[in-house]
Amino acid sequence: MHIFGKILGAFFGLLLGGPLGLLFGLFIGHQFDKARRLSQAGFSTGGFGKGPSQAQRQEEFFKAAFAVMGHVAKAKGQVTKEEIQLASAMMDRMNLHGEQRRAAQDAFREGKGSDFPLEDVLVRVKISTAGRFDLLQFFLELQISAAFADGSIHPSERNVLHKIARGLGFSSEQLERRLQMQEAAFRFQSQGGFHGQHQGQSSGGSWQQASQADQLADAYKILDVSSDADSKTVKRAYRKLMNEHHPDKLMAKGLPPEMMNVAKEKSQEIQNAYDLIKKVKGFK
Repeated sequence: MHIFGKILGAFFGLLLGGPLGLLFGLFIGHQFDKARRLSQAGFSTGGFGKGPSQAQRQEEFFKAAFAVMGHVAKAKGQVTKEEIQLASAMMDRMNLHGEQRRAAQDAFREGKGSDFPLEDVLVRVKISTAGRFDLLQFFLELQISAAFADGSIHPSERNVLHKIARGLGFSSEQLERRLQMQEAAFRFQSQGGFHGQHQGQSSGGSWQQASQADQLADAYKILDVSSDADSKTVKRAYRKLMNEHHPDKLMAKGLPPEMMNVAKEKSQEIQNAYDLIKKVKGFK
């Protein structure tokens, strides 16, 4: 914790200017601590106490996301061909080409290194997001999504995800809930989501009924509510998640524009789950 500047500022402020000097000294000390923290984290600042620019924050978030993906992929000891393909698929989802794609690939390779400084990188992520919950949650969910792209998570990957969650300020319980939500989302989308289920109605039979029951159960998990939740509870959970994952709101808070498509996919996933629950349960 950086408080040295505040202590000195408060002491000399009180000594030279009394109570008003104390307040002014605290302010100056806070700016000093802030600049020192940014400098130690590797950020260049435009002036005393001034934080990184929006472009710097977005670049840091972008590179850190792919570097940490590489670190998660290496958790099992060796990055497989399939995991490299999954990383490429993530780049495709973001429509990365040219310099942007090379930057993502370089960051992914950096994350695979045995000396990758995960804790330091997560500190930089928290600084680049200014500690905004929605952006930190998006970063964590991006790692979960990448790890879950093959349909399962290895115990070593789960351990690394717990480290990432702690570094970003999330509890183990919060991570496990998001892992369950992502597992449900993977199954939900692999079956076509709401639209796939709707198209399958014409096939009829017990398979269709079982498929609908499974999809409905996953839809509830995506919204993080129990299957016996009433319409008000479901709607409240839906609105909360949509507010946290709305692409335009995330962009306004500093999400890199390259990740806009991923944010849109996530919000559509939430929308599809809500639409299915409304349709099956007859909610208005």
